[in-house]
Amino acid sequence: MERHIERHDDLCDVEGILVGHDTQAEAATGCTVILCQRPAVGAVDVRGGAPATRETDLLDPTRMMREVHAIVLSGGSAFGLEAASGVARALEARGVGFDVGVTRVPIVPAAALFDLSVGRADVRPDAAAGVRALAVAAGGPVAQGCVGAGTGATIGKSAGPALCVKAGVGSASGRLDAALGGFTLGALVAVNAVGDVYDANSGRLVAGARHPSGQGWLRDGPPPTAAHAGPFPGANTTLAVIATDAPLSKADLNRLAQVAHDGFALAIRPTHTPFDGDLIFALSTAPAAATAGPVAPALLAALGALAAQTVARAIVRGVRAATSLAGIPALRDLSF
Repeated sequence: MERHIERHDDLCDVEGILVGHDTQAEAATGCTVILCQRPAVGAVDVRGGAPATRETDLLDPTRMMREVHAIVLSGGSAFGLEAASGVARALEARGVGFDVGVTRVPIVPAAALFDLSVGRADVRPDAAAGVRALAVAAGGPVAQGCVGAGTGATIGKSAGPALCVKAGVGSASGRLDAALGGFTLGALVAVNAVGDVYDANSGRLVAGARHPSGQGWLRDGPPPTAAHAGPFPGANTTLAVIATDAPLSKADLNRLAQVAHDGFALAIRPTHTPFDGDLIFALSTAPAAATAGPVAPALLAALGALAAQTVARAIVRGVRAATSLAGIPALRDLSF
Protein backbone atom coordinates (compact mmCIF):
# COMPACT_ATOMS: atom_id res chain seq x y z
CA MET A 1 0.00 0.00 0.00
CA GLU A 2 1.44 3.39 -0.99
CA ARG A 3 1.99 5.75 1.91
CA HIS A 4 0.11 9.04 1.48
CA ILE A 5 2.25 12.17 1.39
CA GLU A 6 0.52 15.52 1.44
CA ARG A 7 1.70 17.50 -1.57
CA HIS A 8 2.00 21.28 -1.74
CA ASP A 9 4.34 21.21 -4.77
CA ASP A 10 7.22 22.53 -2.70
CA LEU A 11 10.35 21.41 -0.82
CA CYS A 12 8.39 20.27 2.23
CA ASP A 13 6.76 17.50 0.19
CA VAL A 14 9.98 15.61 0.97
CA GLU A 15 9.46 13.83 4.27
CA GLY A 16 11.65 15.19 7.06
CA ILE A 17 12.11 18.73 5.68
CA LEU A 18 10.80 21.89 7.34
CA VAL A 19 11.26 25.48 6.14
CA GLY A 20 11.27 28.74 8.07
CA HIS A 21 11.76 32.34 6.90
CA ASP A 22 12.82 35.49 8.70
CA THR A 23 11.89 38.54 6.62
CA GLN A 24 13.05 42.10 7.21
CA ALA A 25 10.96 43.80 4.54
CA GLU A 26 11.89 47.39 5.41
CA ALA A 27 15.57 46.57 4.94
CA ALA A 28 14.81 44.25 1.98
CA THR A 29 16.73 41.28 3.34
CA GLY A 30 16.18 38.06 5.25
CA CYS A 31 17.17 34.43 5.71
CA THR A 32 15.65 31.00 5.21
CA VAL A 33 16.30 27.87 7.28
CA ILE A 34 15.84 24.40 5.83
CA LEU A 35 15.58 22.15 8.88
CA CYS A 36 16.13 18.39 8.78
CA GLN A 37 13.89 16.63 11.29
CA ARG A 38 16.50 13.89 11.51
CA PRO A 39 20.13 14.04 10.36
CA ALA A 40 20.33 14.11 6.58
CA VAL A 41 23.18 13.36 4.20
CA GLY A 42 24.28 16.37 2.20
CA ALA A 43 26.40 17.58 -0.71
CA VAL A 44 26.93 20.82 -2.59
CA ASP A 45 27.97 21.95 -6.04
CA VAL A 46 29.23 25.53 -6.50
CA ARG A 47 29.22 26.90 -10.05
CA GLY A 48 29.19 30.67 -9.71
CA GLY A 49 32.32 32.80 -9.65
CA ALA A 50 31.51 34.80 -6.48
CA PRO A 51 30.22 32.48 -3.71
CA ALA A 52 29.75 33.36 -0.03
CA THR A 53 29.59 30.11 1.93
CA ARG A 54 30.07 28.36 5.27
CA GLU A 55 30.88 24.69 5.96
CA THR A 56 30.69 23.56 2.36
CA ASP A 57 34.05 21.73 2.44
CA LEU A 58 32.71 19.08 4.83
CA LEU A 59 30.03 18.19 2.27
CA ASP A 60 32.70 16.87 -0.09
CA PRO A 61 32.20 13.10 -0.58
CA THR A 62 35.77 12.47 0.61
CA ARG A 63 35.12 14.11 4.00
CA MET A 64 34.14 12.14 7.09
CA MET A 65 30.94 13.98 8.06
CA ARG A 66 27.72 12.17 7.16
CA GLU A 67 25.24 14.44 8.96
CA VAL A 68 23.52 17.70 8.08
CA HIS A 69 21.05 19.19 10.55
CA ALA A 70 20.03 22.38 8.76
CA ILE A 71 20.95 24.61 5.85
CA VAL A 72 20.74 28.38 5.89
CA LEU A 73 20.23 30.59 2.85
CA SER A 74 20.67 34.28 3.56
CA GLY A 75 20.75 37.76 2.15
CA GLY A 76 23.32 40.27 3.32
CA SER A 77 26.27 38.94 1.33
CA ALA A 78 29.06 37.50 3.52
CA PHE A 79 27.65 39.33 6.55
CA GLY A 80 24.51 37.19 6.31
CA LEU A 81 26.42 34.00 7.04
CA GLU A 82 26.15 34.98 10.70
CA ALA A 83 22.56 33.72 10.63
CA ALA A 84 23.89 30.15 10.56
CA SER A 85 25.68 30.70 13.88
CA GLY A 86 22.36 31.50 15.52
CA VAL A 87 20.79 28.39 14.05
CA ALA A 88 23.69 26.25 15.27
CA ARG A 89 23.44 27.57 18.82
CA ALA A 90 19.68 27.10 18.90
CA LEU A 91 19.97 23.53 17.63
CA GLU A 92 22.63 22.77 20.23
CA ALA A 93 20.20 23.97 22.90
CA ARG A 94 17.67 21.48 21.52
CA GLY A 95 20.22 18.66 21.80
CA VAL A 96 20.60 18.42 18.01
CA GLY A 97 24.00 17.89 16.41
CA PHE A 98 26.91 15.57 15.78
CA ASP A 99 27.83 13.83 19.03
CA VAL A 100 31.40 14.73 20.06
CA GLY A 101 31.09 13.40 23.61
CA VAL A 102 31.10 16.67 25.55
CA THR A 103 28.31 18.23 23.46
CA ARG A 104 26.57 18.00 20.12
CA VAL A 105 27.82 20.15 17.25
CA PRO A 106 25.09 21.05 14.74
CA ILE A 107 26.22 20.86 11.11
CA VAL A 108 24.71 23.91 9.43
CA PRO A 109 26.13 24.71 5.98
CA ALA A 110 25.12 28.11 4.66
CA ALA A 111 25.32 30.37 1.64
CA ALA A 112 24.51 34.04 1.14
CA LEU A 113 23.41 36.17 -1.79
CA PHE A 114 24.13 39.85 -2.41
CA ASP A 115 21.20 42.20 -1.69
CA LEU A 116 23.06 45.07 -0.01
CA SER A 117 22.19 47.45 -2.86
CA VAL A 118 18.46 46.88 -2.27
CA GLY A 119 16.85 48.41 0.80
CA ARG A 120 19.33 49.11 3.61
CA ALA A 121 22.96 48.06 3.29
CA ASP A 122 23.56 48.41 7.04
CA VAL A 123 20.91 45.83 8.03
CA ARG A 124 21.79 42.19 7.39
CA PRO A 125 20.53 38.84 8.72
CA ASP A 126 22.36 38.05 11.95
CA ALA A 127 22.34 35.25 14.52
CA ALA A 128 19.02 36.45 15.94
CA ALA A 129 17.48 36.33 12.47
CA GLY A 130 18.60 32.73 12.11
CA VAL A 131 17.04 31.86 15.46
CA ARG A 132 13.75 33.46 14.41
CA ALA A 133 13.68 31.57 11.10
CA LEU A 134 14.40 28.28 12.87
CA ALA A 135 11.66 28.91 15.42
CA VAL A 136 8.98 29.11 12.70
CA ALA A 137 10.25 26.23 10.56
CA ALA A 138 7.30 24.08 9.54
CA GLY A 139 5.95 21.85 6.82
CA GLY A 140 4.35 23.14 3.64
CA PRO A 141 2.98 25.10 2.07
CA VAL A 142 6.23 27.06 1.85
CA ALA A 143 5.83 30.84 1.68
CA GLN A 144 7.23 32.09 -1.64
CA GLY A 145 8.12 35.42 -3.18
CA CYS A 146 9.74 38.27 -1.25
CA VAL A 147 10.34 36.32 1.94
CA GLY A 148 13.40 34.99 3.73
CA ALA A 149 16.55 34.83 1.65
CA GLY A 150 14.61 36.09 -1.36
CA THR A 151 13.40 39.33 0.22
CA GLY A 152 15.97 41.49 -1.58
CA ALA A 153 16.49 39.23 -4.60
CA THR A 154 16.37 40.63 -8.14
CA ILE A 155 16.93 39.44 -11.71
CA GLY A 156 17.68 40.97 -15.10
CA LYS A 157 20.74 43.04 -14.26
CA SER A 158 22.66 42.65 -17.50
CA ALA A 159 22.31 46.41 -18.10
CA GLY A 160 22.73 47.44 -14.48
CA PRO A 161 20.49 47.52 -11.38
CA ALA A 162 18.33 50.40 -12.66
CA LEU A 163 16.57 48.08 -15.12
CA CYS A 164 16.17 44.96 -12.94
CA VAL A 165 12.99 43.19 -11.84
CA LYS A 166 12.08 41.87 -8.39
CA ALA A 167 12.41 38.15 -7.70
CA GLY A 168 12.31 36.01 -4.55
CA VAL A 169 12.02 32.50 -3.16
CA GLY A 170 10.39 29.82 -5.29
CA SER A 171 9.75 26.16 -4.54
CA ALA A 172 8.45 23.08 -6.35
CA SER A 173 8.46 19.29 -6.12
CA GLY A 174 8.04 16.18 -8.23
CA ARG A 175 7.89 12.42 -7.88
CA LEU A 176 9.37 9.53 -9.84
CA ASP A 177 7.21 6.77 -11.24
CA ALA A 178 6.60 3.79 -8.98
CA ALA A 179 8.80 1.67 -11.25
CA LEU A 180 11.74 3.86 -10.22
CA GLY A 181 10.86 3.77 -6.52
CA GLY A 182 8.26 6.54 -6.36
CA PHE A 183 10.76 8.84 -4.66
CA THR A 184 9.95 12.51 -4.08
CA LEU A 185 12.29 15.39 -4.89
CA GLY A 186 11.76 19.00 -3.91
CA ALA A 187 13.58 22.26 -4.60
CA LEU A 188 13.71 25.69 -3.01
CA VAL A 189 15.51 28.52 -4.81
CA ALA A 190 16.36 32.09 -3.81
CA VAL A 191 16.45 33.68 -7.29
CA ASN A 192 18.96 36.54 -7.53
CA ALA A 193 20.60 36.54 -10.96
CA VAL A 194 22.32 38.71 -13.52
CA GLY A 195 20.38 36.90 -16.21
CA ASP A 196 16.78 36.92 -17.41
CA VAL A 197 14.35 34.16 -16.42
CA TYR A 198 12.64 31.88 -18.95
CA ASP A 199 9.90 29.27 -18.75
CA ALA A 200 11.68 25.98 -19.44
CA ASN A 201 8.60 24.38 -21.04
CA SER A 202 7.62 27.14 -23.47
CA GLY A 203 11.04 28.74 -23.89
CA ARG A 204 9.41 32.14 -23.43
CA LEU A 205 10.86 35.01 -21.42
CA VAL A 206 9.15 35.36 -18.04
CA ALA A 207 10.96 38.49 -16.84
CA GLY A 208 14.34 40.16 -17.23
CA ALA A 209 16.08 43.43 -17.78
CA ARG A 210 13.54 46.14 -18.66
CA HIS A 211 13.93 48.41 -21.66
CA PRO A 212 15.13 51.93 -20.72
CA SER A 213 12.00 53.36 -22.38
CA GLY A 214 9.90 51.78 -19.65
CA GLN A 215 8.04 49.54 -22.08
CA GLY A 216 8.99 45.99 -22.90
CA TRP A 217 12.10 43.96 -22.27
CA LEU A 218 15.63 45.02 -23.09
CA ARG A 219 16.26 41.89 -25.14
CA ASP A 220 13.56 42.99 -27.60
CA GLY A 221 15.05 46.43 -28.26
CA PRO A 222 18.35 48.11 -29.06
CA PRO A 223 21.33 47.47 -26.76
CA PRO A 224 21.69 49.75 -23.71
CA THR A 225 23.67 52.95 -23.93
CA ALA A 226 26.77 53.73 -21.90
CA ALA A 227 24.49 55.34 -19.32
CA HIS A 228 23.36 51.85 -18.30
CA ALA A 229 26.33 50.10 -16.76
CA GLY A 230 26.81 46.37 -16.65
CA PRO A 231 26.31 44.19 -13.57
CA PHE A 232 28.16 44.98 -10.38
CA PRO A 233 30.60 42.13 -9.54
CA GLY A 234 29.23 39.86 -6.82
CA ALA A 235 25.85 41.61 -6.74
CA ASN A 236 23.89 38.50 -7.61
CA THR A 237 23.90 34.76 -6.75
CA THR A 238 21.07 32.23 -7.02
CA LEU A 239 20.96 29.74 -4.16
CA ALA A 240 19.09 26.41 -4.19
CA VAL A 241 18.40 23.45 -1.95
CA ILE A 242 17.13 20.19 -3.37
CA ALA A 243 16.06 17.28 -1.19
CA THR A 244 14.88 13.74 -1.79
CA ASP A 245 13.71 10.74 0.20
CA ALA A 246 15.78 8.44 -2.03
CA PRO A 247 18.65 6.83 -0.05
CA LEU A 248 21.62 8.49 -1.78
CA SER A 249 25.26 8.52 -0.68
CA LYS A 250 27.27 11.75 -0.49
CA ALA A 251 28.87 10.92 -3.83
CA ASP A 252 25.49 10.37 -5.48
CA LEU A 253 24.13 13.56 -3.93
CA ASN A 254 27.12 15.45 -5.28
CA ARG A 255 26.34 14.16 -8.75
CA LEU A 256 22.66 15.02 -8.27
CA ALA A 257 23.57 18.60 -7.33
CA GLN A 258 25.74 18.87 -10.43
CA VAL A 259 22.94 17.74 -12.73
CA ALA A 260 20.39 19.94 -10.93
CA HIS A 261 22.36 22.97 -12.15
CA ASP A 262 20.84 22.18 -15.56
CA GLY A 263 17.71 23.71 -14.04
CA PHE A 264 19.57 27.00 -13.66
CA ALA A 265 20.60 26.83 -17.32
CA LEU A 266 17.04 26.04 -18.41
CA ALA A 267 15.52 28.99 -16.56
CA ILE A 268 18.26 31.67 -16.23
CA ARG A 269 20.14 33.12 -19.19
CA PRO A 270 23.00 33.68 -18.73
CA THR A 271 23.79 31.77 -15.55
CA HIS A 272 26.93 30.81 -13.58
CA THR A 273 28.61 34.07 -14.57
CA PRO A 274 31.67 35.57 -12.81
CA PHE A 275 29.19 37.91 -11.10
CA ASP A 276 27.07 35.11 -9.58
CA GLY A 277 27.85 32.83 -6.65
CA ASP A 278 25.40 30.17 -7.83
CA LEU A 279 25.27 26.91 -5.90
CA ILE A 280 22.98 23.99 -5.10
CA PHE A 281 22.85 22.04 -1.84
CA ALA A 282 21.49 18.47 -2.09
CA LEU A 283 20.02 16.48 0.81
CA SER A 284 18.80 12.92 1.32
CA THR A 285 16.41 12.46 4.24
CA ALA A 286 16.18 8.67 3.88
CA PRO A 287 17.05 6.91 7.15
CA ALA A 288 19.47 4.60 5.31
CA ALA A 289 21.25 7.39 3.42
CA ALA A 290 24.20 7.64 5.82
CA THR A 291 25.26 4.07 5.03
CA ALA A 292 24.00 3.91 1.45
CA GLY A 293 26.22 2.74 -1.37
CA PRO A 294 25.96 3.89 -4.98
CA VAL A 295 22.47 3.64 -6.42
CA ALA A 296 21.60 2.25 -9.82
CA PRO A 297 22.69 4.63 -12.59
CA ALA A 298 19.17 4.59 -14.06
CA LEU A 299 17.72 5.85 -10.78
CA LEU A 300 20.34 8.57 -10.41
CA ALA A 301 19.76 9.69 -14.00
CA ALA A 302 16.01 9.87 -13.44
CA LEU A 303 16.46 11.85 -10.24
CA GLY A 304 18.83 14.21 -12.04
CA ALA A 305 16.31 14.88 -14.79
CA LEU A 306 13.59 15.46 -12.21
CA ALA A 307 15.88 17.77 -10.22
CA ALA A 308 16.66 19.95 -13.25
CA GLN A 309 12.98 20.28 -14.13
CA THR A 310 11.98 21.00 -10.53
CA VAL A 311 14.70 23.62 -10.00
CA ALA A 312 13.66 25.36 -13.23
CA ARG A 313 10.02 25.47 -12.12
CA ALA A 314 11.00 26.79 -8.69
CA ILE A 315 13.00 29.60 -10.31
CA VAL A 316 10.03 30.74 -12.36
CA ARG A 317 7.81 30.58 -9.30
CA GLY A 318 10.24 32.78 -7.40
CA VAL A 319 9.79 35.48 -10.05
CA ARG A 320 6.02 35.14 -10.42
CA ALA A 321 5.42 35.15 -6.66
CA ALA A 322 7.55 38.26 -6.03
CA THR A 323 6.05 41.63 -5.13
CA SER A 324 7.45 45.10 -5.78
CA LEU A 325 9.80 46.25 -3.04
CA ALA A 326 12.31 49.05 -2.41
CA GLY A 327 11.32 50.78 -5.63
CA ILE A 328 11.97 47.69 -7.78
CA PRO A 329 8.95 46.52 -9.77
CA ALA A 330 7.78 42.93 -9.78
CA LEU A 331 6.46 41.11 -12.83
CA ARG A 332 2.89 41.26 -11.54
CA ASP A 333 3.05 45.07 -11.45
CA LEU A 334 4.45 45.56 -14.96
CA SER A 335 2.03 46.28 -17.80
CA PHE A 336 3.92 44.31 -20.43
